[in-house]
Amino acid sequence: MISKKMTGTLNRQVNAELYAAYLYLAISAEADHKGLKGAANWFFAQAQEETTHAQRIATYLQRVGEKVVLESIPKPPAAFKSMKAMFEAALTHERKVTAMIRAIVNQALAEKDHATANEMQWFVAEQVEEEENVNDILAQIELADKAPGALFMIDKELATRVFTPPAPAE
Repeated sequence: MISKKMTGTLNRQVNAELYAAYLYLAISAEADHKGLKGAANWFFAQAQEETTHAQRIATYLQRVGEKVVLESIPKPPAAFKSMKAMFEAALTHERKVTAMIRAIVNQALAEKDHATANEMQWFVAEQVEEEENVNDILAQIELADKAPGALFMIDKELATRVFTPPAPAE
């Protein structure tokens, strides 16, 4: 059993992960509208991944006998002037999520809630990967500013991303 405070914190994280999925769906739609089919694919896959993150936390809550509470999801921004702006928004959001995950780990450690601290270690590692991926794409976009047509090559590479759901939590 976990504390009611931790239950609330984890439920807020479920909703934050669902907002992330919603944000990435909005960015995907905008990318598609701008003819950036590869970026649209990348963000759509990212939205699916965020949904699995929400499911993982919700499943953990259920496994420890707590109730999952879903809240309204705010409307995400839907207009981005460029592919660079889309990935900058993604990086800003991932940094916010990283801070939220760290806060959950800190709360779990303060409460001596070792089960939650252990569960959240997967998310700690995941956030390192999330930020790294977006940073790498942004670095490529920065380089593309100096080479006309390079953005199309990046978009083509982004089209190759295929979402593979993570293995279920044990």
